[in-house]
Amino acid sequence: MTEHTDSHGGQRNAAVRPTPAPAAAPRPRAGDEPDEALPLPRGARAVRPVMSGGLDGPADPPDGTGDEGRAHPAAEGPRSAGGGGERLRFVGAATRRIARGIDLDEIVLGLCRATVPTFADAILVYLRDPLPVGDERPVGPVVLRLRRTDRLPEYARGLGAADSVWGGEPPAVPAQAGEPGLGLELADAAAERCEVRIGGPLAEVLRGVRPVFGDSSAARAALPELLGADRPVPQQRRTILAPLRGRRRVIGAAVFIRRPDRAAFEGDDLLVAAQLATHTALGVDKAVLYGREVYIADELQRTMLPDSLPQPTGVRLASRYLPAAETARVGGDWYDAIPLPGNRIALVVGDVMGHSMTSAAIMGQLRTTAQTLAGLDLPPQEVLHHLDEQAQRLGSDRMATCLYAVYDPVSHRIVIANAGHPPPIMLHRGGRAEVLRVPPGAPIGVGGVDFEAVELDAPAGATLLLYTDGLVESRIRDVWTGIEQLRERLIDTARLTGPNPPPLEPLCDEVLGMLGPGDRDDDIALLAARFEGIAPSDVAYWFLDPRPQTARQARRLARRALDRWALGELSDSVELLVSEVITNAVRYAERPITLRLLRTNVLRCEVGDDVPQLPRLRQARPSDEGGRGLYLVNKLARRWGATRLSTGKVVWFELPLPSRPQGT
Repeated sequence: MTEHTDSHGGQRNAAVRPTPAPAAAPRPRAGDEPDEALPLPRGARAVRPVMSGGLDGPADPPDGTGDEGRAHPAAEGPRSAGGGGERLRFVGAATRRIARGIDLDEIVLGLCRATVPTFADAILVYLRDPLPVGDERPVGPVVLRLRRTDRLPEYARGLGAADSVWGGEPPAVPAQAGEPGLGLELADAAAERCEVRIGGPLAEVLRGVRPVFGDSSAARAALPELLGADRPVPQQRRTILAPLRGRRRVIGAAVFIRRPDRAAFEGDDLLVAAQLATHTALGVDKAVLYGREVYIADELQRTMLPDSLPQPTGVRLASRYLPAAETARVGGDWYDAIPLPGNRIALVVGDVMGHSMTSAAIMGQLRTTAQTLAGLDLPPQEVLHHLDEQAQRLGSDRMATCLYAVYDPVSHRIVIANAGHPPPIMLHRGGRAEVLRVPPGAPIGVGGVDFEAVELDAPAGATLLLYTDGLVESRIRDVWTGIEQLRERLIDTARLTGPNPPPLEPLCDEVLGMLGPGDRDDDIALLAARFEGIAPSDVAYWFLDPRPQTARQARRLARRALDRWALGELSDSVELLVSEVITNAVRYAERPITLRLLRTNVLRCEVGDDVPQLPRLRQARPSDEGGRGLYLVNKLARRWGATRLSTGKVVWFELPLPSRPQGT
């Protein structure tokens, strides 16, 4: 949506701060030739514009004559030294204001606020839609869209203070009879969108690059195409049409308007408009490139982090990520939650040194490696060892910290290994918070260091908080002071909910609330896990010898467990599927087979053996004696899968629980 702004209310003759030395005019750029993206009409030839040698006036064209509407200083007569100095100071201040902007809106706003009312009473800024980025060559017609307007407010019109802008400028003249109003209505009624016709008058003006007066023949034909055919334009050089040319192509146009009761523009004002247009166009180019970089950084960071967290049975998860700053939106912090066999889950938090694209790329490689290693069900210390080797393969200076934990909801235990990362904090149900004693270890990438894992209790209702050092360390506090403040913050938050643990999402917000203004120098990754566990009464576990009678034994054990849980409706399906999976395990296993049933929101059956080869679903031929077991599992189970373990494999399947009438 185009933004129309009526600003400068109550301002009279906006003062321009003088500078010690006048701003030098920018040197002509090598790329200032007619725009390639605006084609010439058939039979016409491109004319290289004559560049200004500075603020004294444009250089004469090769043939010694000036174009209509492009006045030369000689035609305007001598001007006072005071007027030239005022113009120089104005251009210096205006270009500095434009250059302060980083994004597109700031730069366009800087142009509008710098020119109204000091240089013009109204301004309209049109930009290409969409704006080309870098070396992109636009496809299709050139479309200009009104980006912003600014004008002198209604009650400020007619005030003489704004009429004398530079020293030596003639006084304001009253509006002539027959002139259409004051001309400022154009800022409110101009067309929102303009499609530049190939070979049309507007295309010719834009190709010429240099500003032109509104009463020139070129502008009289181009302005109705840009602003709308029925829009009146002030006469007698009270309008300037200035193309905005970036580094490679024309990217828009600016229209400067003075009301009829104010002094008309002079020839030197074309040079001022050219300077403003040049700096604005270069700023827009810079903003577009900066916006593209921000977009790439955001997309890279977003794709490197999980879109959503899994919600396995027995644990609830929540997370947060904050970049270091708006200007450094990409970094090396990451978190992850990886489901493992047996309803276990791996919790990972890491931090690669730096805040650059390189750090994010390394983080992505380490995160992918951690996911792959987790799929092999390696112990946490082994995962860190392989991550250390991977970091050394990426380069000698690739350093990172990482904490890897595996939670088992059946045993209510957690195994944690650390590689130079801040220790986790556990908030117990009663409100007690403790910093877990985990061997710190060396950062990933050092090499030649053994990592140590510890196994701790993870009681139901407890909350484990994993975080990166950006949460607890800054320029005003060391890491251990920050960890103690975090622990106290968790205790204070737990008091608000009494005996019940605080909700996870508000808890994460409260934790981030401990950061004060200017108290964050690094990006932050936060992962919170609420342990709920699986009750022992919902688990049935057996060891079975690999014998021909094992399948029958497994069916009988499964039937008894289902009867105990009042799930007799599933007996037929479970016995059939257990028999098929157990039979396949008995055929190849040499050590005892494990059979486990878990009742949660689904019924899950797991069969483990010591054979690492994973079974594959295949279509059996009519003459085959086997190969139909997994086909039945695939047809009857809601989900199934096979996972390789360090000691063999686990084949599992899930069945939905039968629906129960309400009140039973």
